[in-house]
Amino acid sequence: MTNDHLPPGLILAGGKSSRMGSDKGLLTIGGQTILEHIAYRLRPQVSELTLNAPVDFPNFLGLRCVADRIDGQIGPLAGVLSGLRDIKARGLGAAHLLTVPSDSPFVPHDLVSRLASTADDAEAIFITASDGRNHPVFGLWPVSIADDLERWLSDPENRRIKAFFERHPVVTVEFPMIETPNGLLDPFFNINTPDDLDEARRFAEELA
Repeated sequence: MTNDHLPPGLILAGGKSSRMGSDKGLLTIGGQTILEHIAYRLRPQVSELTLNAPVDFPNFLGLRCVADRIDGQIGPLAGVLSGLRDIKARGLGAAHLLTVPSDSPFVPHDLVSRLASTADDAEAIFITASDGRNHPVFGLWPVSIADDLERWLSDPENRRIKAFFERHPVVTVEFPMIETPNGLLDPFFNINTPDDLDEARRFAEELA
């Protein structure tokens, strides 16, 4: 896949991090922040990398930053919408936007290639799965759904990703677990609690 055909990427860092009490992407694993781990793994897979975060977010990586178009930190779909609108406003001509959350440091190095290999329906949303669970925030979103997503989010009752998926075709792509000396690692392992952070640090040591 050439760089001309790689999708733009968006790291979703607009959440409240209520269970951790601080911005999860700024927590460190092996001397680097989670955001640095994600950016390192994503940059070769995307045409550009943008951060969806509040305007006062400490953007130490110097990424382009796009804030939510809807106030109130209503969830990841607001970030997806902002990313889609940003693509259209800048006339990038990209057909899809890749999104990942800011709390998953083990983003697969083949995330885009595996998703794109099944992307034969231009109107479908392509999401990931592993170990029997779907991970909808890791996905390829068609830019063409932006208008529908904005209309849907205009209703305060509409916030859940699964409910929005009922409006569009969705293709799920399964990813294998990663074998490590510390046991099986879910490539979409996300950090929500201090215990999760400790576990991620143990896995990172095994993978180093």
